[in-house]
Amino acid sequence: MKKLDNPALVGIVPRKKLWPIIQNQRWYHIPVKSAPRNALDVEFIAFYFPSRFGEEMRYQIIYYADVVGIDTVKRIHLFPDESEHPRREENYYQFHISKIMNLPRPIPSVRKRKIVHIPTTLHKLFTAQEINDLYHTSPLEEKMYKALKRRKISAERQLYVHLNEQVYYLDFCIFCQKTNIDLECDGERYHILPQAFTKDRMRNNQLNSFGWHVLRFSSTEINRNIKNCLTTIERTIHSLNGLKL
Repeated sequence: MKKLDNPALVGIVPRKKLWPIIQNQRWYHIPVKSAPRNALDVEFIAFYFPSRFGEEMRYQIIYYADVVGIDTVKRIHLFPDESEHPRREENYYQFHISKIMNLPRPIPSVRKRKIVHIPTTLHKLFTAQEINDLYHTSPLEEKMYKALKRRKISAERQLYVHLNEQVYYLDFCIFCQKTNIDLECDGERYHILPQAFTKDRMRNNQLNSFGWHVLRFSSTEINRNIKNCLTTIERTIHSLNGLKL
Protein backbone atom coordinates (compact mmCIF):
# COMPACT_ATOMS: atom_id res chain seq x y z
CA MET A 1 0.00 0.00 0.00
CA LYS A 2 1.43 3.38 -1.02
CA LYS A 3 2.00 5.84 1.78
CA LEU A 4 2.72 9.45 0.91
CA ASP A 5 5.65 9.73 3.32
CA ASN A 6 7.41 6.68 1.83
CA PRO A 7 10.96 7.42 0.62
CA ALA A 8 11.49 8.23 -3.03
CA LEU A 9 14.41 9.27 -5.18
CA VAL A 10 14.70 11.53 -8.20
CA GLY A 11 17.19 9.96 -10.58
CA ILE A 12 18.86 11.56 -13.57
CA VAL A 13 18.67 10.03 -17.04
CA PRO A 14 22.08 11.24 -18.27
CA ARG A 15 22.02 9.71 -21.76
CA LYS A 16 19.18 9.46 -24.29
CA LYS A 17 19.92 5.81 -25.02
CA LEU A 18 19.28 4.90 -21.36
CA TRP A 19 15.62 5.89 -21.42
CA PRO A 20 14.51 2.98 -23.67
CA ILE A 21 16.43 0.60 -21.37
CA ILE A 22 14.66 2.00 -18.32
CA GLN A 23 11.30 1.75 -20.07
CA ASN A 24 11.70 -1.69 -21.62
CA GLN A 25 13.99 -3.56 -19.23
CA ARG A 26 12.62 -1.74 -16.19
CA TRP A 27 15.74 -0.99 -14.24
CA TYR A 28 17.70 2.10 -13.24
CA HIS A 29 21.30 2.27 -11.99
CA ILE A 30 23.38 4.46 -9.67
CA PRO A 31 27.09 4.09 -8.76
CA VAL A 32 27.33 2.79 -5.20
CA LYS A 33 30.08 5.28 -4.32
CA SER A 34 27.94 8.31 -5.22
CA ALA A 35 24.50 7.01 -4.19
CA PRO A 36 22.48 8.89 -1.55
CA ARG A 37 22.71 7.45 1.94
CA ASN A 38 19.10 6.28 1.87
CA ALA A 39 19.40 4.58 -1.54
CA LEU A 40 18.57 1.11 -0.22
CA ASP A 41 15.40 2.41 1.48
CA VAL A 42 13.91 3.94 -1.68
CA GLU A 43 10.45 2.69 -2.64
CA PHE A 44 9.83 4.93 -5.65
CA ILE A 45 12.02 6.43 -8.36
CA ALA A 46 11.20 9.45 -10.54
CA PHE A 47 13.20 10.51 -13.58
CA TYR A 48 14.74 13.89 -14.39
CA PHE A 49 15.65 14.66 -18.00
CA PRO A 50 18.59 17.04 -18.63
CA SER A 51 19.32 19.33 -21.58
CA ARG A 52 20.02 16.64 -24.20
CA PHE A 53 16.38 15.56 -24.24
CA GLY A 54 13.83 17.33 -26.43
CA GLU A 55 11.84 20.42 -25.54
CA GLU A 56 8.88 18.40 -24.25
CA MET A 57 10.97 16.44 -21.73
CA ARG A 58 14.11 18.31 -20.71
CA TYR A 59 14.57 20.03 -17.35
CA GLN A 60 11.60 18.33 -15.76
CA ILE A 61 10.31 15.21 -14.03
CA ILE A 62 7.36 13.57 -15.75
CA TYR A 63 7.42 9.87 -14.78
CA TYR A 64 7.90 7.66 -11.74
CA ALA A 65 7.79 3.96 -10.87
CA ASP A 66 7.63 1.63 -7.86
CA VAL A 67 10.90 -0.01 -6.84
CA VAL A 68 10.37 -3.78 -6.59
CA GLY A 69 13.96 -4.84 -5.81
CA ILE A 70 17.56 -3.62 -5.54
CA ASP A 71 20.70 -5.53 -6.50
CA THR A 72 24.38 -4.60 -6.28
CA VAL A 73 26.15 -5.50 -9.52
CA LYS A 74 29.23 -4.62 -11.55
CA ARG A 75 28.75 -2.10 -14.34
CA ILE A 76 29.84 -4.72 -16.89
CA HIS A 77 26.84 -6.80 -15.81
CA LEU A 78 24.53 -3.91 -16.77
CA PHE A 79 26.30 -3.01 -20.00
CA PRO A 80 28.11 -6.11 -21.31
CA ASP A 81 28.73 -4.40 -24.66
CA GLU A 82 30.83 -1.71 -22.91
CA SER A 83 33.66 -4.01 -21.82
CA GLU A 84 36.29 -1.28 -22.26
CA HIS A 85 34.52 1.26 -20.07
CA PRO A 86 36.88 2.57 -17.31
CA ARG A 87 34.26 1.89 -14.60
CA ARG A 88 33.30 -1.59 -15.85
CA GLU A 89 34.32 -3.25 -12.56
CA GLU A 90 32.74 -0.69 -10.25
CA ASN A 91 29.69 -1.55 -8.16
CA TYR A 92 26.29 -0.13 -9.03
CA TYR A 93 22.88 -0.33 -7.45
CA GLN A 94 20.40 -1.77 -9.93
CA PHE A 95 16.86 -0.67 -9.06
CA HIS A 96 14.26 -3.00 -10.53
CA ILE A 97 11.05 -1.10 -11.19
CA SER A 98 7.44 -1.79 -12.08
CA LYS A 99 5.41 -0.06 -14.78
CA ILE A 100 6.44 3.55 -15.43
CA MET A 101 3.62 5.98 -14.63
CA ASN A 102 2.92 9.67 -15.13
CA LEU A 103 3.12 12.00 -12.17
CA PRO A 104 -0.04 14.04 -11.49
CA ARG A 105 1.80 16.99 -13.09
CA PRO A 106 5.31 17.54 -14.51
CA ILE A 107 7.80 19.04 -12.06
CA PRO A 108 9.98 21.60 -13.86
CA SER A 109 13.34 23.10 -13.01
CA VAL A 110 12.54 26.79 -13.35
CA ARG A 111 16.21 27.70 -13.86
CA LYS A 112 16.91 24.66 -16.04
CA ARG A 113 19.56 23.47 -13.63
CA LYS A 114 21.73 20.42 -13.42
CA ILE A 115 20.93 18.27 -10.41
CA VAL A 116 22.35 15.33 -8.52
CA HIS A 117 20.02 12.65 -7.19
CA ILE A 118 17.34 14.09 -4.92
CA PRO A 119 16.10 12.06 -1.93
CA THR A 120 12.44 12.96 -1.43
CA THR A 121 9.05 11.41 -0.59
CA LEU A 122 6.08 10.23 -2.62
CA HIS A 123 4.02 13.07 -1.14
CA LYS A 124 6.47 15.66 -2.46
CA LEU A 125 6.52 14.01 -5.89
CA PHE A 126 2.75 14.31 -6.01
CA THR A 127 2.55 17.91 -4.74
CA ALA A 128 5.75 19.72 -5.85
CA GLN A 129 5.28 22.71 -8.13
CA GLU A 130 8.95 22.84 -9.08
CA ILE A 131 12.25 21.05 -8.40
CA ASN A 132 13.10 22.96 -5.21
CA ASP A 133 9.91 21.72 -3.53
CA LEU A 134 11.26 18.14 -3.67
CA TYR A 135 14.24 18.40 -1.35
CA HIS A 136 13.79 16.49 1.89
CA THR A 137 16.40 18.18 4.07
CA SER A 138 16.83 19.16 7.71
CA PRO A 139 13.90 20.76 9.58
CA LEU A 140 15.99 23.95 9.77
CA GLU A 141 16.34 24.20 5.98
CA GLU A 142 12.69 23.25 5.49
CA LYS A 143 11.64 26.10 7.77
CA MET A 144 13.84 28.57 5.90
CA TYR A 145 12.60 27.39 2.50
CA LYS A 146 8.94 27.76 3.47
CA ALA A 147 9.65 31.24 4.86
CA LEU A 148 11.42 32.28 1.65
CA LYS A 149 8.49 31.04 -0.44
CA ARG A 150 6.01 33.02 1.68
CA ARG A 151 8.07 36.16 0.99
CA LYS A 152 8.27 35.22 -2.71
CA ILE A 153 12.06 35.02 -2.59
CA SER A 154 13.14 32.57 -5.28
CA ALA A 155 15.98 30.29 -4.13
CA GLU A 156 17.67 27.23 -5.57
CA ARG A 157 18.26 24.51 -2.98
CA GLN A 158 21.23 22.17 -2.58
CA LEU A 159 23.10 23.80 -5.46
CA TYR A 160 26.61 22.80 -6.54
CA VAL A 161 28.69 25.74 -7.78
CA HIS A 162 31.97 25.30 -9.66
CA LEU A 163 34.43 28.17 -9.21
CA ASN A 164 38.05 27.99 -10.31
CA GLU A 165 38.16 24.17 -10.13
CA GLN A 166 36.59 24.22 -6.67
CA VAL A 167 33.11 22.88 -5.94
CA TYR A 168 30.95 24.61 -3.34
CA TYR A 169 27.75 23.06 -1.99
CA LEU A 170 25.15 25.70 -1.12
CA ASP A 171 22.11 25.26 1.13
CA PHE A 172 20.36 27.98 -0.89
CA CYS A 173 21.39 30.18 -3.79
CA ILE A 174 19.56 33.45 -4.37
CA PHE A 175 20.30 34.94 -7.78
CA CYS A 176 20.51 38.75 -7.73
CA GLN A 177 21.19 41.37 -10.38
CA LYS A 178 24.57 42.48 -9.02
CA THR A 179 25.90 39.22 -7.58
CA ASN A 180 24.50 36.05 -6.01
CA ILE A 181 23.83 35.13 -2.39
CA ASP A 182 24.92 31.92 -0.70
CA LEU A 183 22.44 31.40 2.13
CA GLU A 184 23.50 28.87 4.77
CA CYS A 185 21.51 27.39 7.68
CA ASP A 186 23.91 26.36 10.44
CA GLY A 187 22.89 23.64 12.89
CA GLU A 188 24.29 24.28 16.35
CA ARG A 189 25.86 20.85 16.95
CA TYR A 190 28.27 21.01 14.02
CA HIS A 191 29.02 24.69 13.85
CA ILE A 192 29.98 25.25 17.49
CA LEU A 193 33.08 23.14 16.87
CA PRO A 194 36.22 25.30 16.44
CA GLN A 195 37.39 23.40 13.34
CA ALA A 196 33.97 23.85 11.73
CA PHE A 197 34.04 27.58 12.42
CA THR A 198 37.47 27.87 10.81
CA LYS A 199 36.38 25.82 7.80
CA ASP A 200 33.26 27.95 7.32
CA ARG A 201 35.26 31.17 7.55
CA MET A 202 37.70 29.96 4.89
CA ARG A 203 34.80 28.92 2.67
CA ASN A 204 33.11 32.30 3.12
CA ASN A 205 36.31 34.12 2.22
CA GLN A 206 36.76 32.00 -0.90
CA LEU A 207 33.22 32.64 -2.12
CA ASN A 208 33.55 36.34 -1.34
CA SER A 209 36.73 36.46 -3.41
CA PHE A 210 34.69 35.24 -6.40
CA GLY A 211 32.13 38.00 -5.89
CA TRP A 212 29.53 36.05 -3.93
CA HIS A 213 27.70 37.42 -0.90
CA VAL A 214 27.45 34.90 1.97
CA LEU A 215 24.73 34.99 4.64
CA ARG A 216 24.79 32.49 7.50
CA PHE A 217 22.06 32.01 10.10
CA SER A 218 22.22 29.73 13.14
CA SER A 219 19.44 27.43 14.24
CA THR A 220 18.77 29.77 17.17
CA GLU A 221 18.26 32.73 14.82
CA ILE A 222 16.03 30.76 12.48
CA ASN A 223 13.91 29.11 15.17
CA ARG A 224 13.53 32.13 17.47
CA ASN A 225 13.30 35.05 15.08
CA ILE A 226 13.11 34.08 11.44
CA LYS A 227 11.54 37.47 10.65
CA ASN A 228 14.86 39.14 11.43
CA CYS A 229 16.62 36.64 9.15
CA LEU A 230 14.21 37.45 6.33
CA THR A 231 14.65 41.19 6.88
CA THR A 232 18.41 40.77 6.52
CA ILE A 233 17.97 38.65 3.38
CA GLU A 234 15.58 41.17 1.79
CA ARG A 235 17.86 44.09 2.66
CA THR A 236 20.78 42.26 1.06
CA ILE A 237 18.76 41.48 -2.08
CA HIS A 238 17.83 45.17 -2.34
CA SER A 239 21.49 46.20 -1.98
CA LEU A 240 22.32 43.84 -4.87
CA ASN A 241 19.76 45.52 -7.16
CA GLY A 242 17.01 42.97 -6.63
CA LEU A 243 16.34 39.41 -7.73
CA LYS A 244 17.46 38.12 -11.11
CA LEU A 245 14.40 36.54 -12.70
